[in-house]
Amino acid sequence: MAHEMNRMRSFTFRISMPRKVGAALAVIGALIVSSANALTVTVGIGTQNTTTNTVTGGIVIEKLGLLDKYLAELKKTPKYKDIDFKLDWQNFTSGPPVTNGMVANKLQIGMMGDYPLLVNGATFQASPETRSELIALIAYNINGAGNGVVVHKDSPYYQLSDLKGKKVSVPFGSAAHGMLLKAMEDRGWKEDFWELASQSPEVGTTNLQERKIDAHADFVPFAELLPYRGFARKIFDGVETKVPTFHGIVVRKDFAGKYPEFVVAYLKALLDANDWVRKNPAMAATKIEEWTKIEKEVAYMFLGPSGVHTLDPTIKPKWIETIKYDHGVLQRMGRVKDFNADIWVNDSYIRQAFKEKGLDYDKQKASFAGYEIGGTDTLCKKPIKSPREGGEVWIEGGGVTAYSSATCTLAGVKKALSEGKKIGVAFVFDKATGIKLFADKAFYALNTTDPKKPEIVPFLLKKDAEAWVAKSGGRLASYTEVLAVAKVGG
Repeated sequence: MAHEMNRMRSFTFRISMPRKVGAALAVIGALIVSSANALTVTVGIGTQNTTTNTVTGGIVIEKLGLLDKYLAELKKTPKYKDIDFKLDWQNFTSGPPVTNGMVANKLQIGMMGDYPLLVNGATFQASPETRSELIALIAYNINGAGNGVVVHKDSPYYQLSDLKGKKVSVPFGSAAHGMLLKAMEDRGWKEDFWELASQSPEVGTTNLQERKIDAHADFVPFAELLPYRGFARKIFDGVETKVPTFHGIVVRKDFAGKYPEFVVAYLKALLDANDWVRKNPAMAATKIEEWTKIEKEVAYMFLGPSGVHTLDPTIKPKWIETIKYDHGVLQRMGRVKDFNADIWVNDSYIRQAFKEKGLDYDKQKASFAGYEIGGTDTLCKKPIKSPREGGEVWIEGGGVTAYSSATCTLAGVKKALSEGKKIGVAFVFDKATGIKLFADKAFYALNTTDPKKPEIVPFLLKKDAEAWVAKSGGRLASYTEVLAVAKVGG
């Protein structure tokens, strides 16, 4: 339309015309001039498309055009009728470069994990020009799941302490780096415990495959993605730190102060993106794979029902406490300057977005509930009362079916295979932490004292499965072994 208007503006009317027609064209001319004088405001939005729990703040909004209708509404208001917003979506593989872009004012909005967020805030608080503000979250895990450490699948290492003196890489400044620093502090390890190097997800992945490093620590979704791709094994999950992890959205305060309605519009689009994922998570995961090249099974693992992360944009007091705690960890290690988290947080924009969409912000802010698998287990003929004791099976080319227990999930896998179907992925839940696992990557405690009703208990870590066996009997078992004994009704 702007192109057509510019073309029209270049025309010169030289023909005579009736007065009424001339008056009408004069009005049109005025409109053309008004359009010609419109201010174009470019908004740089720093995304992390391959960081699965940020997708609803970035690529989902972009690809589905979810912000367009809200910007069209803004154009109808006096303040914005002569302003055209141009969206400049810029993709990054980690948080620190997003902060660099915001400091340079090439980005006005950015999304990143917890540790990069606080560094972002501290960096801006040390700047004389402007500040950044935390305006919303995207997704979280209250216990820290999502960041993790992986080794090569054939590695002899099974826990973090096995890596003493070994080569470990992590993207410096990332949430995963913060996780490692917290784990080191918890254990009293000094910086020379291992040989730590900074490597991006892409470089760390390649080096792990080629066994040039002993382990790689990374953020969402790489600690799940690399095992899913078949060459890695997770030996540590951030859930062991018991410190929440999350990704959030920051904005330059000068931009938000000048265009607050734009910020609210963007956050309304975020709410729409979250709803889109929840409405049909399998379809959403499939589209996310198309856009990001992160396999749909991995995207579903994080964002589907009972997923590793919960989509929730509200800024809960727990997250501010976490930021303050994380800042203490980094400050004790001399890695960050002073930072005031309380003045950094501004939830007025997300509150307004909730209000304009008829939602109760305070109710959601007080809740930690996610959406869980549920319904009835049609194979074992029982309701799914405890989602984190159940599982799911996604048939390739088909749908996702939920089950009431790990045993019934495995029986569902067996049934599908016997019918000639191919399994896309099967999920169970770690008995120790409740986090979602790939069934074929888990360690199992197996007790067949009652062969008609075998006890099958899945774990993320080998040591946890071994501890269960030592306490409750049975033996350590592989996926193949538990699949062979799984029976309907378990």
